[in-house]
Amino acid sequence: MYQRILVPIDGSATSERALHEAIKLAAGKAQLRLVYVIEEVYPLDAEGYAFIDYAALQEAVRHTGERALAQAAEKVRKSGVVAETALLEAAGERVAKVIDGEAMKWKAGLIVIGTHGRSGLSRLLLGSVAEGVVRGASVPVLLVRAE
Repeated sequence: MYQRILVPIDGSATSERALHEAIKLAAGKAQLRLVYVIEEVYPLDAEGYAFIDYAALQEAVRHTGERALAQAAEKVRKSGVVAETALLEAAGERVAKVIDGEAMKWKAGLIVIGTHGRSGLSRLLLGSVAEGVVRGASVPVLLVRAE
């Protein structure tokens, strides 16, 4: 079946469900690549925000990604599946595009990603990385819905 499965994670329960499905699909025979995409934190040019330490904030975001990857990698390791991790920088690009680019670069056969299944106004306001991945992916995508 699939030999290389890319799994974007964000530390949410939904991405954990996606990881669980990817582990089952791998069944000890496929390799997983767990990725966490860091988006840039842009300074707000407004009164009251002048004292925010954006470098510290960006470092906190990076640390959160590293911790999420380490926890996910440990779950994979305990299941007996081989996995590698990557912390990716969006650098102004859409997260979905970064994920697809990594899938192509790593030669993934499948992307397994969690989706919150939002609709209406919440989808409009929050967007959907999973939807963006599905629309632009160069490889098959398995969406795993939140409970």
